[in-house]
Amino acid sequence: MKRVLTVVLVLLFAVGTVWAQNSVSAYTTLEEPLAKALFEQFKKETGITVNFVRLSGGEAVARMEAEAANPQVSIWVGGVGLDHITAKSKNLTIPYVSRFATNTRAEFRDPQNYWIGLYVGPLTFVTNLDRAKALGLTPPKSWADLLKPEYKGQIRMANPSISGTAYNVITTIRTLNNGNENAAFEYLKNLDANIDQYARSGSAPGKSVATGEIPIAIGYAHDQVKLKSEGANVEIDAPTEGTGYELASMSLIRGGKDAVPARRLYDWILSSKSAQQLFTQWYLVLIANGAEKHPLALSLDQISTIKQDMAWDGDGVNKNRLLDRWNQEIGSKR
Repeated sequence: MKRVLTVVLVLLFAVGTVWAQNSVSAYTTLEEPLAKALFEQFKKETGITVNFVRLSGGEAVARMEAEAANPQVSIWVGGVGLDHITAKSKNLTIPYVSRFATNTRAEFRDPQNYWIGLYVGPLTFVTNLDRAKALGLTPPKSWADLLKPEYKGQIRMANPSISGTAYNVITTIRTLNNGNENAAFEYLKNLDANIDQYARSGSAPGKSVATGEIPIAIGYAHDQVKLKSEGANVEIDAPTEGTGYELASMSLIRGGKDAVPARRLYDWILSSKSAQQLFTQWYLVLIANGAEKHPLALSLDQISTIKQDMAWDGDGVNKNRLLDRWNQEIGSKR
């Protein structure tokens, strides 16, 4: 009888283990429709369900930090690479050497394998041409243009405190000022005079431009190209002085309870042709060797980019200092 009970317990444990491997919890900073399609395709091909929550990059790092003693997810998919670097510096993620990692050039992955890049996208301006015409505005072509008095209250961007996209704006302006933070914040204060509001996510301002709610927004090119392809009468411009860009990435969470299916999802995203096709349909410029590119997508070699120091920009100490200063000098004044 004792032996039978032991066998039953072993079987129950085995069944529980198998069931546990059929799902994985994730945070994602991808647009929700893309994330839904991506994770549904993963389930179709592997049988593993992805229970995901969509958060901005800053929100994801804050949530992971708050949950560090009891992680609620095992993988973070998408999000500006600077936020993944911050997560690494806060000891929130773990290294993982995927057998598919070598298909991504070394410059686009962490040297210690804590994160790996998925796609790149430059910061650009999007202008609703109908609203601009009605208001007598011309689309801005440079960072300097954004400070013109005629744009007062006509520009929208995300909140740097919670959006990796907006934090990338700060690091871009800092780099354009050769690391002079006082000069960078002088610019940001002047820009603030022309900002109508700060949105919660990097893609939200562009959507408001597409509907005509606001004439001008700052964001990533792929989000804006998608709006244009869907019929919005918009113009997309890369700033002439040079622009920053995101390296959207992926990380495994330290202490995540779904370690095995999380690694399977990680490997699948890096290797699956169907996953790559979904990314491409959203005008994302993939960096994996041999990946296809949508003909409408705007890649880094088509515009002038700055030389970003991602390790410096993503360091938790540097990021906290810059965001604290932005909150004290700009955000708290609203």
